[in-house]
Amino acid sequence: MSGAMWRAASLGRGVTLGLLLTVHAVAAVEPITVGIAIGAASALTGYLSYKDLYCRFAECCREEQRLNASALKLELEEKLFGQHLATEVILKALTGFKNNKNPKKPLTLSLHGWAGTGKNFVSQIVAENLHSKGLKSNFVHLFVSTLHFPHEQQIKLYQDQLQGWIRGNVSACASSVFIFDEMDKLHPGVIDAIKPFLDYYEQVDGVSYRKAIFIFLSNAGGDLITKIALDFWRAGRKREDIQLKDLEPVLSVGVFNNKHSGLWHSGLIDRNLIDYFIPFLPLEYRHVKMCIRAEMRARGSVIDEDIVTRVAEEMTFFPKSEKIYSDKGCKTVQSRLDFH
Repeated sequence: MSGAMWRAASLGRGVTLGLLLTVHAVAAVEPITVGIAIGAASALTGYLSYKDLYCRFAECCREEQRLNASALKLELEEKLFGQHLATEVILKALTGFKNNKNPKKPLTLSLHGWAGTGKNFVSQIVAENLHSKGLKSNFVHLFVSTLHFPHEQQIKLYQDQLQGWIRGNVSACASSVFIFDEMDKLHPGVIDAIKPFLDYYEQVDGVSYRKAIFIFLSNAGGDLITKIALDFWRAGRKREDIQLKDLEPVLSVGVFNNKHSGLWHSGLIDRNLIDYFIPFLPLEYRHVKMCIRAEMRARGSVIDEDIVTRVAEEMTFFPKSEKIYSDKGCKTVQSRLDFH
Protein backbone atom coordinates (compact mmCIF):
# COMPACT_ATOMS: atom_id res chain seq x y z
CA MET A 1 0.00 0.00 0.00
CA SER A 2 1.32 3.44 -0.87
CA GLY A 3 1.83 6.07 1.78
CA ALA A 4 -1.10 8.11 0.43
CA MET A 5 -3.43 5.11 0.42
CA TRP A 6 -2.38 4.14 3.96
CA ARG A 7 -3.04 7.68 5.21
CA ALA A 8 -6.46 7.71 3.53
CA ALA A 9 -7.42 4.37 5.07
CA SER A 10 -6.23 5.52 8.49
CA LEU A 11 -8.24 8.71 8.13
CA GLY A 12 -11.34 6.69 7.24
CA ARG A 13 -10.93 4.47 10.28
CA GLY A 14 -10.38 7.49 12.48
CA VAL A 15 -13.48 9.26 11.19
CA THR A 16 -15.55 6.10 11.68
CA LEU A 17 -14.31 5.67 15.24
CA GLY A 18 -15.04 9.31 15.95
CA LEU A 19 -18.58 8.96 14.64
CA LEU A 20 -19.19 5.83 16.69
CA LEU A 21 -17.96 7.60 19.81
CA THR A 22 -20.31 10.45 18.98
CA VAL A 23 -23.16 7.97 18.74
CA HIS A 24 -22.28 6.55 22.13
CA ALA A 25 -22.20 10.00 23.70
CA VAL A 26 -25.57 11.18 22.40
CA ALA A 27 -27.51 7.90 22.25
CA ALA A 28 -29.55 8.63 25.32
CA VAL A 29 -30.15 12.27 24.45
CA GLU A 30 -31.12 12.91 20.86
CA PRO A 31 -32.30 10.10 18.52
CA ILE A 32 -32.08 12.26 15.37
CA THR A 33 -28.41 13.08 16.02
CA VAL A 34 -27.81 9.40 16.73
CA GLY A 35 -29.39 8.53 13.39
CA ILE A 36 -27.22 10.98 11.45
CA ALA A 37 -24.03 9.78 13.15
CA ILE A 38 -24.89 6.13 12.62
CA GLY A 39 -25.81 6.72 9.00
CA ALA A 40 -22.44 8.29 8.36
CA ALA A 41 -20.59 5.55 10.22
CA SER A 42 -22.49 2.87 8.30
CA ALA A 43 -21.59 4.49 5.00
CA LEU A 44 -17.92 4.47 5.94
CA THR A 45 -17.82 0.95 7.36
CA GLY A 46 -19.95 -0.50 4.59
CA TYR A 47 -20.84 -3.70 6.43
CA LEU A 48 -23.27 -2.83 9.26
CA SER A 49 -26.88 -1.98 8.55
CA TYR A 50 -28.32 1.18 10.03
CA LYS A 51 -30.52 -0.79 12.42
CA ASP A 52 -27.75 -3.15 13.55
CA LEU A 53 -25.43 -0.28 14.36
CA TYR A 54 -28.15 1.86 15.92
CA CYS A 55 -29.19 -0.99 18.22
CA ARG A 56 -25.64 -1.32 19.51
CA PHE A 57 -25.89 2.07 21.16
CA ALA A 58 -29.61 2.59 21.75
CA GLU A 59 -32.27 0.19 22.97
CA CYS A 60 -34.35 -1.28 20.16
CA CYS A 61 -37.64 -3.12 20.19
CA ARG A 62 -36.76 -6.54 18.80
CA GLU A 63 -40.24 -7.91 18.16
CA GLU A 64 -39.08 -11.12 16.52
CA GLN A 65 -36.39 -11.96 19.07
CA ARG A 66 -36.92 -15.48 20.40
CA LEU A 67 -37.09 -16.25 24.08
CA ASN A 68 -34.15 -18.17 25.51
CA ALA A 69 -36.33 -20.73 27.28
CA SER A 70 -33.36 -22.63 28.73
CA ALA A 71 -31.98 -19.48 30.38
CA LEU A 72 -35.42 -18.56 31.79
CA LYS A 73 -35.93 -22.09 33.12
CA LEU A 74 -32.54 -22.10 34.81
CA GLU A 75 -33.10 -18.71 36.39
CA LEU A 76 -36.52 -19.62 37.74
CA GLU A 77 -35.31 -22.95 39.13
CA GLU A 78 -32.23 -21.42 40.78
CA LYS A 79 -33.76 -18.20 42.14
CA LEU A 80 -37.43 -18.86 42.84
CA PHE A 81 -37.98 -21.04 45.91
CA GLY A 82 -41.00 -23.18 46.78
CA GLN A 83 -43.03 -22.22 43.69
CA HIS A 84 -43.16 -25.28 41.44
CA LEU A 85 -46.50 -24.20 39.93
CA ALA A 86 -45.37 -20.67 39.08
CA THR A 87 -42.11 -21.93 37.58
CA GLU A 88 -43.87 -24.50 35.39
CA VAL A 89 -46.76 -22.33 34.20
CA ILE A 90 -44.76 -19.17 33.52
CA LEU A 91 -42.13 -21.07 31.56
CA LYS A 92 -44.72 -22.87 29.42
CA ALA A 93 -46.87 -19.77 28.91
CA LEU A 94 -43.99 -17.51 27.84
CA THR A 95 -42.30 -20.13 25.67
CA GLY A 96 -45.51 -20.98 23.85
CA PHE A 97 -46.45 -17.35 23.36
CA LYS A 98 -43.06 -16.20 22.09
CA ASN A 99 -42.76 -19.18 19.73
CA ASN A 100 -46.11 -18.33 18.17
CA LYS A 101 -45.49 -15.94 15.28
CA ASN A 102 -49.17 -15.06 15.02
CA PRO A 103 -50.83 -15.06 18.47
CA LYS A 104 -54.56 -14.40 18.51
CA LYS A 105 -54.41 -12.20 21.62
CA PRO A 106 -51.87 -10.74 24.05
CA LEU A 107 -50.57 -13.00 26.80
CA THR A 108 -52.22 -12.10 30.11
CA LEU A 109 -51.01 -13.58 33.40
CA SER A 110 -52.45 -12.95 36.85
CA LEU A 111 -50.10 -13.79 39.73
CA HIS A 112 -51.64 -14.32 43.17
CA GLY A 113 -50.31 -14.98 46.66
CA TRP A 114 -49.26 -13.37 49.91
CA ALA A 115 -46.51 -10.75 50.05
CA GLY A 116 -42.97 -12.10 49.95
CA THR A 117 -43.78 -15.25 47.97
CA GLY A 118 -42.00 -14.08 44.80
CA LYS A 119 -44.54 -12.36 42.52
CA ASN A 120 -42.56 -9.14 42.03
CA PHE A 121 -39.33 -11.10 41.77
CA VAL A 122 -40.77 -13.25 38.99
CA SER A 123 -42.07 -10.23 37.09
CA GLN A 124 -38.52 -8.82 37.22
CA ILE A 125 -37.06 -12.09 35.89
CA VAL A 126 -39.64 -12.21 33.11
CA ALA A 127 -38.97 -8.60 32.13
CA GLU A 128 -35.20 -9.21 31.96
CA ASN A 129 -35.66 -12.29 29.78
CA LEU A 130 -37.92 -10.42 27.36
CA HIS A 131 -36.03 -7.11 27.22
CA SER A 132 -32.38 -6.98 28.24
CA LYS A 133 -32.77 -3.87 30.40
CA GLY A 134 -35.59 -5.45 32.38
CA LEU A 135 -37.64 -3.02 34.43
CA LYS A 136 -35.40 -0.19 33.18
CA SER A 137 -36.32 -0.93 29.58
CA ASN A 138 -38.30 1.60 27.56
CA PHE A 139 -40.54 -1.30 26.58
CA VAL A 140 -41.40 -2.56 30.07
CA HIS A 141 -44.00 -0.51 31.95
CA LEU A 142 -44.77 -0.84 35.64
CA PHE A 143 -47.99 0.53 37.12
CA VAL A 144 -48.45 0.64 40.90
CA SER A 145 -52.06 1.06 41.96
CA THR A 146 -51.44 3.25 45.00
CA LEU A 147 -49.06 5.48 43.02
CA HIS A 148 -50.68 5.77 39.59
CA PHE A 149 -54.38 5.31 40.44
CA PRO A 150 -54.82 6.53 44.04
CA HIS A 151 -58.17 8.41 43.94
CA GLU A 152 -61.50 6.63 43.63
CA GLN A 153 -63.13 9.81 42.35
CA GLN A 154 -60.91 9.86 39.25
CA ILE A 155 -61.60 6.40 37.82
CA LYS A 156 -62.76 7.77 34.46
CA LEU A 157 -59.58 9.86 34.15
CA TYR A 158 -57.42 6.83 34.99
CA GLN A 159 -59.23 4.71 32.41
CA ASP A 160 -58.60 7.29 29.69
CA GLN A 161 -54.96 7.74 30.70
CA LEU A 162 -54.39 4.00 30.85
CA GLN A 163 -55.77 3.46 27.37
CA GLY A 164 -53.62 6.29 26.04
CA TRP A 165 -50.45 5.00 27.72
CA ILE A 166 -50.90 1.46 26.47
CA ARG A 167 -51.92 2.51 22.96
CA GLY A 168 -48.91 4.79 22.62
CA ASN A 169 -46.40 2.26 23.95
CA VAL A 170 -47.67 -0.68 21.92
CA SER A 171 -47.62 1.54 18.83
CA ALA A 172 -43.91 2.14 19.54
CA CYS A 173 -43.14 -1.50 20.39
CA ALA A 174 -45.57 -4.34 19.69
CA SER A 175 -43.84 -6.62 22.22
CA SER A 176 -44.23 -4.20 25.13
CA VAL A 177 -44.67 -5.63 28.64
CA PHE A 178 -47.12 -4.09 31.12
CA ILE A 179 -46.94 -4.99 34.81
CA PHE A 180 -49.72 -3.97 37.21
CA ASP A 181 -48.61 -4.22 40.84
CA GLU A 182 -50.93 -4.08 43.89
CA MET A 183 -53.96 -5.14 41.86
CA ASP A 184 -55.77 -5.80 45.14
CA LYS A 185 -55.58 -2.06 45.84
CA LEU A 186 -56.85 -1.00 42.41
CA HIS A 187 -60.28 0.61 42.37
CA PRO A 188 -62.92 -1.60 40.74
CA GLY A 189 -63.48 -0.79 37.07
CA VAL A 190 -60.11 0.81 36.32
CA ILE A 191 -58.57 -2.31 34.79
CA ASP A 192 -61.58 -2.90 32.51
CA ALA A 193 -60.38 0.06 30.46
CA ILE A 194 -57.81 -2.24 28.86
CA LYS A 195 -60.32 -5.00 28.01
CA PRO A 196 -60.39 -4.17 24.25
CA PHE A 197 -56.59 -4.52 24.13
CA LEU A 198 -56.66 -8.01 25.70
CA ASP A 199 -59.43 -9.37 23.49
CA TYR A 200 -59.26 -11.40 20.27
CA TYR A 201 -59.12 -8.40 17.93
CA GLU A 202 -56.68 -8.22 15.07
CA GLN A 203 -56.41 -4.46 15.59
CA VAL A 204 -57.99 -1.77 17.74
CA ASP A 205 -58.00 1.65 16.06
CA GLY A 206 -55.21 0.53 13.74
CA VAL A 207 -52.98 -0.92 16.47
CA SER A 208 -52.35 -4.64 17.05
CA TYR A 209 -51.89 -5.66 20.70
CA ARG A 210 -51.45 -9.37 19.99
CA LYS A 211 -47.72 -9.51 20.79
CA ALA A 212 -47.90 -7.54 24.05
CA ILE A 213 -47.74 -9.14 27.50
CA PHE A 214 -49.80 -8.07 30.53
CA ILE A 215 -48.93 -9.24 34.05
CA PHE A 216 -51.10 -8.60 37.12
CA LEU A 217 -49.67 -8.96 40.64
CA SER A 218 -52.09 -9.36 43.53
CA ASN A 219 -52.30 -10.45 47.16
CA ALA A 220 -55.95 -11.30 46.54
CA GLY A 221 -56.57 -15.02 46.74
CA GLY A 222 -53.71 -15.57 49.16
CA ASP A 223 -56.14 -16.96 51.74
CA LEU A 224 -57.61 -19.42 49.23
CA ILE A 225 -54.15 -20.61 48.19
CA THR A 226 -53.08 -21.05 51.81
CA LYS A 227 -56.21 -23.06 52.65
CA ILE A 228 -55.55 -25.58 49.88
CA ALA A 229 -51.82 -25.78 50.67
CA LEU A 230 -52.68 -26.38 54.33
CA ASP A 231 -55.22 -29.08 53.41
CA PHE A 232 -52.50 -30.90 51.49
CA TRP A 233 -50.06 -30.59 54.39
CA ARG A 234 -52.58 -31.85 56.94
CA ALA A 235 -53.42 -34.79 54.68
CA GLY A 236 -49.73 -35.73 54.62
CA ARG A 237 -49.37 -34.87 50.93
CA LYS A 238 -46.34 -33.07 49.50
CA ARG A 239 -46.75 -29.47 48.39
CA GLU A 240 -45.26 -30.49 45.04
CA ASP A 241 -48.38 -32.65 44.54
CA ILE A 242 -50.51 -29.52 44.27
CA GLN A 243 -51.49 -28.97 40.65
CA LEU A 244 -52.74 -25.90 38.83
CA LYS A 245 -56.18 -27.47 38.45
CA ASP A 246 -56.44 -27.61 42.25
CA LEU A 247 -56.13 -23.85 42.52
CA GLU A 248 -56.85 -21.99 39.28
CA PRO A 249 -60.67 -22.39 39.25
CA VAL A 250 -60.86 -21.38 42.91
CA LEU A 251 -58.67 -18.34 42.26
CA SER A 252 -60.58 -17.06 39.23
CA VAL A 253 -63.95 -17.29 41.01
CA GLY A 254 -62.50 -15.92 44.25
CA VAL A 255 -60.99 -12.76 42.76
CA PHE A 256 -64.05 -12.20 40.54
CA ASN A 257 -66.24 -12.07 43.66
CA ASN A 258 -63.73 -10.18 45.82
CA LYS A 259 -64.44 -6.43 45.93
CA HIS A 260 -60.83 -5.81 46.90
CA SER A 261 -59.13 -7.80 44.15
CA GLY A 262 -59.06 -5.13 41.42
CA LEU A 263 -60.86 -7.69 39.25
CA TRP A 264 -64.22 -7.60 41.02
CA HIS A 265 -66.90 -8.50 38.44
CA SER A 266 -64.33 -7.66 35.78
CA GLY A 267 -65.00 -8.25 32.11
CA LEU A 268 -61.45 -9.58 31.87
CA ILE A 269 -62.54 -12.65 33.83
CA ASP A 270 -66.08 -12.74 32.46
CA ARG A 271 -64.70 -12.86 28.90
CA ASN A 272 -61.92 -15.33 29.82
CA LEU A 273 -59.22 -12.85 28.75
CA ILE A 274 -56.79 -13.81 31.54
CA ASP A 275 -54.85 -16.77 30.20
CA TYR A 276 -53.49 -18.09 33.50
CA PHE A 277 -54.23 -17.47 37.17
CA ILE A 278 -50.91 -18.42 38.74
CA PRO A 279 -50.83 -19.26 42.46
CA PHE A 280 -47.80 -18.49 44.62
CA LEU A 281 -47.80 -20.86 47.58
CA PRO A 282 -46.98 -19.70 51.12
CA LEU A 283 -43.33 -20.31 51.99
CA GLU A 284 -42.18 -22.78 54.61
CA TYR A 285 -39.22 -22.52 57.00
CA ARG A 286 -36.92 -24.37 54.55
CA HIS A 287 -37.78 -21.93 51.76
CA VAL A 288 -37.00 -18.96 53.98
CA LYS A 289 -33.56 -20.44 54.63
CA MET A 290 -33.06 -20.77 50.87
CA CYS A 291 -33.88 -17.07 50.49
CA ILE A 292 -31.37 -16.16 53.19
CA ARG A 293 -28.60 -18.16 51.54
CA ALA A 294 -29.39 -16.60 48.16
CA GLU A 295 -29.22 -13.11 49.66
CA MET A 296 -25.87 -13.89 51.31
CA ARG A 297 -24.49 -15.12 47.99
CA ALA A 298 -25.77 -11.96 46.28
CA ARG A 299 -23.86 -9.90 48.83
CA GLY A 300 -20.69 -11.89 48.24
CA SER A 301 -20.77 -13.26 51.79
CA VAL A 302 -19.67 -16.71 52.87
CA ILE A 303 -22.70 -18.86 53.75
CA ASP A 304 -22.78 -19.17 57.53
CA GLU A 305 -25.44 -21.71 58.49
CA ASP A 306 -25.60 -20.39 62.06
CA ILE A 307 -26.61 -16.97 60.73
CA VAL A 308 -29.03 -18.57 58.27
CA THR A 309 -30.74 -20.39 61.13
CA ARG A 310 -30.83 -17.34 63.42
CA VAL A 311 -32.39 -15.12 60.74
CA ALA A 312 -34.95 -17.78 59.83
CA GLU A 313 -35.93 -18.27 63.46
CA GLU A 314 -36.57 -14.54 63.85
CA MET A 315 -39.38 -14.79 61.30
CA THR A 316 -42.96 -15.46 62.39
CA PHE A 317 -44.96 -18.41 61.11
CA PHE A 318 -48.62 -19.41 60.93
CA PRO A 319 -51.07 -21.01 61.73
CA LYS A 320 -50.45 -20.51 65.43
CA SER A 321 -50.81 -24.20 66.29
CA GLU A 322 -48.59 -25.60 63.52
CA LYS A 323 -46.38 -22.64 62.47
CA ILE A 324 -45.76 -23.91 58.95
CA TYR A 325 -45.75 -20.82 56.73
CA SER A 326 -43.83 -17.54 56.99
CA ASP A 327 -46.35 -14.71 57.35
CA LYS A 328 -44.13 -12.37 55.32
CA GLY A 329 -42.60 -14.95 53.01
CA CYS A 330 -39.06 -13.79 52.24
CA LYS A 331 -39.95 -10.11 52.17
CA THR A 332 -37.99 -9.08 55.28
CA VAL A 333 -34.94 -11.31 54.71
CA GLN A 334 -32.73 -8.46 53.42
CA SER A 335 -33.43 -6.11 56.34
CA ARG A 336 -33.08 -8.87 58.96
CA LEU A 337 -29.80 -10.04 57.48
CA ASP A 338 -28.41 -6.51 57.94
CA PHE A 339 -28.39 -7.10 61.73
CA HIS A 340 -26.11 -10.14 61.50
